[in-house]
Amino acid sequence: MSKVKINSYEDFLPYVGQELGVSDYVELSQERINLFADATIDHQWIHVDTERAKQESPFGQTIAHGYLTLSMLPYLWDQIIEVGNLERMMNYGMDRMKFAQPVLSGQHICMKTKLEEIANLRGAVKTTIKFTIEIQETGKKALEGLATFVYYFK
Repeated sequence: MSKVKINSYEDFLPYVGQELGVSDYVELSQERINLFADATIDHQWIHVDTERAKQESPFGQTIAHGYLTLSMLPYLWDQIIEVGNLERMMNYGMDRMKFAQPVLSGQHICMKTKLEEIANLRGAVKTTIKFTIEIQETGKKALEGLATFVYYFK
């Protein structure tokens, strides 16, 4: 898969309303889930207690934190787009996020993206990206929403 290469506002224009790309799959292993639990101090049993989850979880095993799934967005986004001629970039916001399906420990996710809209703000480019994170093993959506980034080109 080749990345979309963007160096200016004009480079974004042909992609408005179009798919930008699809990332590779990445596994949400129990180790990754445990590390996320440690980093966020969120040790709820459904995420980290494999034995209890086998007995009590409706899924029969642990699940990834929803916010772990969301936190994979920058890694997956970097596989889709390469932005050059950049002074800086910032995350502006997230909208209409929906956690549609839990990701079970050991499942793999990828991200599909579409450029919903762009705005030229006197030297900054505000982009709204529709993203969908899908689960390889089920083909179902785990998460979808809109991510807004602001790019400052040189």
